[in-house]
This record gives sequence, C-alpha cells and structure tokens, in this order.
Amino acid sequence: MFCATPATRIGFGGQARDRSRPSTGTRLAPSGQPEGPITPQDRRGTIQGMKLQPLALLSIAIAAGVAAPASAHAAVSSEAHARAADRCEHAVADTIERVRGKDVRDVVFVGERRAISTDGEDIGVKGEGRYRRGGSAQAFTYSCAFNTGSEKTSGVVFQDKVDAVASAEARAAWQPDLSQVSPDACETTVAALLKDKHPRVNGIAFHSETRALSPAASGQLRLEGQGSLQRAPGMNAAPFRYRCDFDARSGRVLAAQAQD
Repeated sequence: MFCATPATRIGFGGQARDRSRPSTGTRLAPSGQPEGPITPQDRRGTIQGMKLQPLALLSIAIAAGVAAPASAHAAVSSEAHARAADRCEHAVADTIERVRGKDVRDVVFVGERRAISTDGEDIGVKGEGRYRRGGSAQAFTYSCAFNTGSEKTSGVVFQDKVDAVASAEARAAWQPDLSQVSPDACETTVAALLKDKHPRVNGIAFHSETRALSPAASGQLRLEGQGSLQRAPGMNAAPFRYRCDFDARSGRVLAAQAQD
C-alpha cells in the first residue's frame, strides 16, 4: 500500500522545504536573526515608502525655491518703505519749519499712525505728528510721495489738526481786553501799506462792521477786517482784507497785512 506524503524539495544546504505551504519570506532583525514572515502589508509599505521619498524631496526643493525670492522681495520692500518714511518725514519737517517760521520746535512723527502704499516705483507715506510753536503743541496730518528710482520726495502736504470742541470752548471762554486794542492804530498802519503798494491811490475806506478780534499765537491779539480802495483816480473801488497783531500787554501793533 502506498501512502501519500507531502512533496518535499531539497534546498541549498541539503535542508528540505515543505512545498505544500506557500513561501512568504522572512524578515531579519538588525542582528541578522529571523524576526518573522514578510507580510503583504510590509511589501506594500516598503514600495509606497520608496515612491514617496523622491516626491517629498521634490516638494521641499520647490518650496525652498519659492520661499527664497519671496523672502528677498519682502526684505527689499521693507527696506524701501523704511527709507521712504525717513525721507518723507524729513521733507515734511522742513516744510513745516519753512511755512510756520523759525518758532517751530520739536517736530515729531507718530509711527503707529503711519500708513505706506506702493505703486510701482512710487511709495506713498501718510501719517500724523505734532510740533511746538509759541509754547503750545500743534498736531498735524501729512502726506508725501517717494520715488525709489530717483530717490526724491514730492507732493509734500501737511495740515494742522483742529479740535472743534476744544476750539469752541476756548473761544467761549476767551474774553478780549478791548482796552489794549486800537483799531485806529491798526487801520493807519494798513493804510500806509496800501499807499506804498498803490502810489496813485485815491481813497481807502475801512468797514468797521467787519472788525473781528481773536486770540493769536504767543498770547497776542489779532484784529481782522475788510475795506475798499480806489487804486487810482477814475478807477472803480476794489475790496481788500486786512489784519493786525497786537501785543496783548502794551497794545502795540506788532504786524499788519493787507490783501487786495
């Protein structure tokens, strides 16, 4: 009688292998000793890992290539903005001192209120600041443009800020000392200015109902008004405006202007 036995195969080294069991392979530990059979999940993970490695490296390379120019551009923009702010604020300070006179002191800018915009080579700078004049502080707003190509500023504009509530309260609380103001002294000085400007003047009239008195800088008083003049015989009368600044203590006329 013959008995069926599992088929065997002699492998290298003379060891028999059972052909009735599928071979799955063996995993080796770092020491070289068998750790267990290799499963399909092990193969799948190994293959996937091999495929993902080059893609991961490519992604890192692309990200680095994009980040480097962006970072460089941000650094250049930041440097240009800082240079534009510095040049514009110097130009604004010079303009304030030129327009408001030598009494201007301590022009400062509020960095937190600065706004910068870019349009090609032009960088716009807007903001706020304050300066001192005649012992009092004055807030202002400003705008300016800086061209990165020519390295020059342009369009410098500043405007004093007025607190409407505080201004109204100050006017209500202020009471002029009329004993220290002489409209005649003011109008005589203005008439002399107009005669120097128009040597053939034939008549000058001051309209007393237009006179207005207000406080001026450095504790002075200001008288403003209107009038009319005939620049030469036979000419029609033309209107003009005038103003005088008085010393509040002595009543002396410190300055006079006339505009026709």
